[in-house]
Amino acid sequence: MKRILTTLFAMAAMLGLQAKTLPVNIIPQPREMTLEKGTFKVSGAPVSYDILLGTESTDLVRAFAARISTLTGQASKVSAKPGKKGFVFTRNASVPAEGYNLTIDGKCAKVEISDYKGLINALATLAQLMPEDFFREATAPKAEWLLPQLAIKDAPRFGYRGLHMDVARHFFQVDEVKKILDVMTLYKMNRFHWHLTDDQGWRIEIKRYPKLTSVGSVRKQTIVGHHKSKNATYDGIPHSGFYTQEQIKDVVAYAAQRGITIIPEIDLPGHMVAALAAYPELGCTGGPYEVRQKWGIADESLCAGKEMTMRFLEDVLTEVMALFPSEYIHIGGDECRKGEWEKCPFCQRKIEELGLKSDGHWTKEQYLQGYVTARMQDFLLQNGRKLIGWDEILEGDLKPGATVMSWRGTKGGIKAAKMNLDVVMSPNSFLYLDYYQSDKKDKEPLAIGHYLPVDSTYSYKPLDGIPPEYQSHIIGVQANLWTEYIATDKHLEYMYFPRALAAAEIEWCTEENKNFTRFKASLAHQFRILDILGVSYSRAIYGDYGLH
Repeated sequence: MKRILTTLFAMAAMLGLQAKTLPVNIIPQPREMTLEKGTFKVSGAPVSYDILLGTESTDLVRAFAARISTLTGQASKVSAKPGKKGFVFTRNASVPAEGYNLTIDGKCAKVEISDYKGLINALATLAQLMPEDFFREATAPKAEWLLPQLAIKDAPRFGYRGLHMDVARHFFQVDEVKKILDVMTLYKMNRFHWHLTDDQGWRIEIKRYPKLTSVGSVRKQTIVGHHKSKNATYDGIPHSGFYTQEQIKDVVAYAAQRGITIIPEIDLPGHMVAALAAYPELGCTGGPYEVRQKWGIADESLCAGKEMTMRFLEDVLTEVMALFPSEYIHIGGDECRKGEWEKCPFCQRKIEELGLKSDGHWTKEQYLQGYVTARMQDFLLQNGRKLIGWDEILEGDLKPGATVMSWRGTKGGIKAAKMNLDVVMSPNSFLYLDYYQSDKKDKEPLAIGHYLPVDSTYSYKPLDGIPPEYQSHIIGVQANLWTEYIATDKHLEYMYFPRALAAAEIEWCTEENKNFTRFKASLAHQFRILDILGVSYSRAIYGDYGLH
């Protein structure tokens, strides 16, 4: 499998530029860009720096110099003292976080940054301006590589720029996870939401509860075709897999090197059948339970009335926090069925103990879920972390300080912002990448339903419906990919791209800088880059349907 950024960390996966025509196809589009006449010669250009951001940044600049030396066949001298010619990397405290200034004239390509992530994003843009050979693992040296003369001042619109991967429904190996992280760096995304547990599989090693992986990571078989089919059949093939804690640490470090924070999701108190299969005493009935073989919302949830359930969740989150330094820990909170809670003596006793009552807004069982959420929020806060969850956590009483991820359209996000809660906008109507790429469903790989073409994704405006006084609570945007019907790396990538590119522009660009005509015109070139990198994608925008 081809690996993006093998030499230059996250930099070799960027959009390229034909040396002869020098078009500028940067995605996401920079905030300010002025093109000038003339070119800058890359081949043999010296590289100097004074950025003083630690060894990671200097190593990255030196790796950039080594790469252009190797690929052009002309050595680039490297110096820790900034010069006036060639590539010059310097620190400027006035540059916004994660932003960069790039000025290229006939003699110098000067980069100004204020932090490490800004350096990564600046190098991303530089790489996008390079000839396409920049993305190959090896190439015959060319006599001359050129860059256009230009001036860029760039910074992201949102601090949280997310992409989600579900590995619970179908498991994906570490190499594929890293490949997606590489492509995220290509498009300046900085949050990877890793959905690690669900009814169909538990994918993270928890040492205190070994049966979560020995039992909970394995299902006997998987449904064939759509889960709503009246004549459902099963493949008879066991599906399994999980990440060891050492593998988790490796992926977290790999992402951090690329400026990406991984946010783990342990879905609770619903979507927990895999955990119940391993530890049935955590359920209302005591089981037996079985890791689910088909999709859809399970009727079983963790028993919210048992104190052992709370201890279990705190134990699991303790090990999760030790692996993930992320500020946020995602607790899911969506689609929690409460039918068993209505009959469970433990749950009803807890409801009585807490004095919970049904009212005109929520049932007492919904308030009971709010109790579970509050317990977990308090526990995370005690450990210096913040709780984030799907918009169902708004049901019942949600304590201040929680962050809401709005997926059922935009109403939950608007409500949360008006409650002075931080919000990540992730509406399924625009940003659920498990929907069909085209309306030619008979030619497309199986999807959960609905039709979401790339132009619909691109049209999303995150601040629509948010009163101006609450817009500061919209901290970011995220695109999600659920893998109920996605079992291969190729299918996974096909569903991401090019819609993830559209999401990247939503996350980075101001509305004034978005332009679908310009974006679409860039895709042909970007697809050639993805081809070099071995990344699958949909060509539906050109009337070419299905996996290739």
